[in-house]
Order: sequence, then C-alpha cells, then structure tokens
Amino acid sequence: MPEQRVQKILAQADFGSRRHCESIISSGRVQVNGKIIGLGAKADPLKDVILVDGARINTVFESICIVVNKPKGVLTSNKAEPDDSRPTIRELVEVPGHLFPIGRLDADSEGLLILTNDGELANRISHPRYEHTKTYKVTVKGKLSRATSEAWESGVWLDDSRTAACSVKVLQTSKRSTVLRIVMLEGRKRQIRRVAQQLGHPVMRLVRTHIGQLGLGTLRKGAWYQLDEGEIEALQTPARELADIRRARRRRKRKADR
Repeated sequence: MPEQRVQKILAQADFGSRRHCESIISSGRVQVNGKIIGLGAKADPLKDVILVDGARINTVFESICIVVNKPKGVLTSNKAEPDDSRPTIRELVEVPGHLFPIGRLDADSEGLLILTNDGELANRISHPRYEHTKTYKVTVKGKLSRATSEAWESGVWLDDSRTAACSVKVLQTSKRSTVLRIVMLEGRKRQIRRVAQQLGHPVMRLVRTHIGQLGLGTLRKGAWYQLDEGEIEALQTPARELADIRRARRRRKRKADR
C-alpha cells in the first residue's frame, strides 16, 4: 500500500475529523516507528507502527457508507439528550461500530442521510471547496414570485452575512403553496427554513432527495442499505445545477465589484 498522510490514516481509524486529527499530530501525540511526527508526515498503514498517546492504532480499516431515508421526527444523532424521548437515526441503523452523519437534517426534515465511519469521505462531501451538491424538495406557503426566487438564489442576509448562492426552481404552484427544488453547495443550521421564513414563505415540508447524484429512489422511510462503489461515486458527482450556482455566484461578484 502506498504511503498516506498520517492525518488521513487517523481519520480512517476513527480518531475524528481530518481537522481534529491534524490537531492531534500538532500536539505531539503521534509517533511513527518511534519518532514523534509533524503535520504532513506520511506512513504506510500496513508496514509502519503508528502510536497515538503511546497506544498502537488499528490500521485495518473497512469503509462503511450507508444511506438512510430519515423520517420526520427522528434526530440526526447517535444519542438523544436525557430529557429527549425522540428516536435517533442510529436506532434505525443496526450496524456495529461508530458511524457519524454526513450533513445534518433537523428533526422536522426528512430524506436522504449518509452515515459513515470514513472521515476522509465525510470531509470531501461536506467541505464547500469540493463543491458537492445537496438537493431538497421543499414545499413553502404561498405562491413564490420570480423576484423572490432570484433573491433566494443570489443569497439572503442571515447572521450578519449573506448565504451562499444556490439554485431555486419552481416545480409546482397552487394558491396555497409552492413546491421547490433547491440545490445547495453549503448551508448553515436550518438555513432553508430560516430563509423561507424571512422571505415570507414558511416551510411546510422539507425533504432532502439527493447528495450529489445519489438519490433516494424507492427507498422507503426508515429503511437503509450500504452503498456500493458506483453509488459512492454518484454521491461525489455534483448535480447539473452546479453550473447554475456558479453563474449565480459570478453575477453576485460582478455586482459587488461595481
């Protein structure tokens, strides 16, 4: 096996996120073949002896990546607070070992959620620089005007800064509601709900349908399965709306430069 950066090996060995593993190395807690290493050091996980706090780590790693159709009312966490009786996503997935979600869904939202033990994959899917898309089918109150959807796409001020550019397409309208397809590259906590509320169109239902080009398909609520290599590739392939988001981002930049 070729050498890999040690922070990647630690992340795969379930020591946390890539950034957390970098902090472990920076604090001088990691040795490779008896020598304390610094950031950027590489090792062969099959040949080299890697210690964290003096204990040898397990470098035999099996990547697990599971898709779940999260029902409404289920918490995106491994364990609920003592005073919270709601079920957790981990209770739905009966797989041993530590799994963590890639991208959260609040309890009132539904749809596609990924659980994995692969910190490197989680970083690639979650970090905005990789431009991985997340797609939502959102029903909001009222009839959304074109001007409002364009404002949403360009970015709305929340918490003293503007939200990132996104794609907002109207799928269906009625007198009482509008169904939207929203594609995002990055988002803040409860961002869709907060933006919709601010624009005067509170969310009635929110379902994440895709991450990248991996969709829910016919997966029933509460069901799950382990992804194969092709599906993991689809997970990392952006939706076609990425081109629209890039154009919206360029338009916003041109306006800001004027």
